[in-house]
Amino acid sequence: MRHFAFALSALSILFSADAALADKRVAFVVGNGSYKNVDPLPNPPIDAKAMASALRNVGFDVIEGSNLTRDGMTEKLLDFGRKAQGADVAVFFYAGHGISVNNINYLLPIDANLKSEMDVKLGAAINVETTLDQTMGDAKVKLVFLDACRDNPFAAKIRSSGSATRSVAVSSGLAEMKSGEGTLIAFATSPGQTALDGKSGSNSPFTRALLNNITTPGAEIQQAMTKVRAQVQDETNKGQLPWGHTNLIGAVYLNPDVQAQVAVAAASPTATMPAAATAGSDVELEFWRSIKDSNRPEELNAYISMYPNGQFKPLALARIAALQEAATAPRTAAPGVDKAVFTEAANQLTEDKIGLDKVKRRDVQRRLNGLGFDTQATGSFDAGTRGVITRWQAARGYPTSGYLNKVQHAALLTEVVALKEEPAPAPKPVRRQVQQQTYEEAPVVRRQAAPAPAPAIDPAGPGRFIGGVVGGFLNR
Repeated sequence: MRHFAFALSALSILFSADAALADKRVAFVVGNGSYKNVDPLPNPPIDAKAMASALRNVGFDVIEGSNLTRDGMTEKLLDFGRKAQGADVAVFFYAGHGISVNNINYLLPIDANLKSEMDVKLGAAINVETTLDQTMGDAKVKLVFLDACRDNPFAAKIRSSGSATRSVAVSSGLAEMKSGEGTLIAFATSPGQTALDGKSGSNSPFTRALLNNITTPGAEIQQAMTKVRAQVQDETNKGQLPWGHTNLIGAVYLNPDVQAQVAVAAASPTATMPAAATAGSDVELEFWRSIKDSNRPEELNAYISMYPNGQFKPLALARIAALQEAATAPRTAAPGVDKAVFTEAANQLTEDKIGLDKVKRRDVQRRLNGLGFDTQATGSFDAGTRGVITRWQAARGYPTSGYLNKVQHAALLTEVVALKEEPAPAPKPVRRQVQQQTYEEAPVVRRQAAPAPAPAIDPAGPGRFIGGVVGGFLNR
C-alpha cells in the first residue's frame, strides 16, 4: 500500500500544480520615485520593473506603472480592479512614498503636494485600505507588499498645519493593518518605522528579499516571507525588520515545483503503493511523465516498484545508472566555461542582469528542448520553463533554482544542440496597383518636338504635284 499511496499523492500533486498554472493571476505593480515637490527616490521604479518581470515569469497578468501621477494611478487601479474580479490570486505591490495620517495609510503619487491633513483626505493621496477593498475584494487570495515606508518629508508639513484644538497624528512610516480572510499584508519594516531605499540604481533591501524568495520554485508564500524577514534583517544589520499580518487559509505557491513536491511524497513514511500495478494504464503514463526527467533515483525506483513490468522500466533503469555515474564523476566544466558555474547560485536578479529579451528567452527554450528537456519556445519563462531549467541545472550539477545567471547561460550556449530550423514565413503576395490618373490629377504635358530639317527642293516637284492631282481627279 505504501507505493500506491505515493502514486496517488504524486498524481494529486501533478493535477493540483496544473490547476495552479491555470489559475487567474493578476498583479498591480507600481514604483513612484520622481516626486515633483520633494527629493526623488531613485530605486522604486527599478523595484517595480524587477517585480513585474518576476511575476510575469510565474504566470501573472501584470498591470505595471512607474512614476505615476494621481490620475495615472487611478487609471491603473481601475484596470487592476476590473481584471482582478474573480481572480484566484491577486498581488498588490507598491514602492515609493507612503504616509500614515491618524492611523490611516496613504500612498503618494509623484504630483502629491501635501501641506495639510485636508490635502491628504481630499484626494491628493491614495487611501490604501479603500483601494485594496475596491480592487482586490473579490479575489480568492490577496497578497499585498508595501515597500512604502521611506522617511517621508511631507510628514513635518502636515504636523505643523494642525490647529491648536485638533491634533494630527502623522507618521513617516505606515500604520499597522489587519488582513481579512485569504489575505497576506507585508510591510518593508515595522509599523511606524522607516525603511531603507537601498543604494541608488539597485533594489531596496525589502524588494530584493522578495525577489529572491517569493517566486522560488516550490516556495510556499508564508515560508518565503520568513526568509524575506531574515534576509532583510541580516542585510541591514538588524536595522530593519519587515512586518506582516496574514489570514491565509491554506498553502499558496507563486511558483509550484512539481518535481520537488513529488520527491517529498516519495520520502514520506506514510506513502505506500502496491507491489505491482497494471502496466500500460493512464495512471502509469501520468506517473512516468511526472518523474521521467527526475534527478532523484528514489522517484525512479518508486516507479519500478509500482510497475515491475512497466513499459518505461528500461528507461527508468538507464536513467538511474546515468545519475549514479554522474554522481561519482568529477565535476569539470567544459572548455571555455567558468568553473563558478558549479557554485554560483542564480535568482531573478542574476537573470535580469543577463538581459534576456523575448528572442533570447526563446533561444534558451529551444536549446533546452534540443537537449531533451521538453519545453515550448514561447519566449516567456513560465512555471513550466522554470521547472525545465531546474531539471537542466540538476542534471549538470549546477545549483538549482529555476533561474539563470551569467555563467550558467554561457554554459548552456556552449552545449551542442540540434536546433530545428524553423520554416521561413511565406512571402506575402504583392499586389501591383495600377493608378489611373485623370487629367485634373496629372495634366498631360506635351513635349514640343524639335523642328524637322527643311527638305531639299526638287526641280521636278511642282510638275509631280500637278500630275498627281489631275490623275486622281480622272480616276474618280
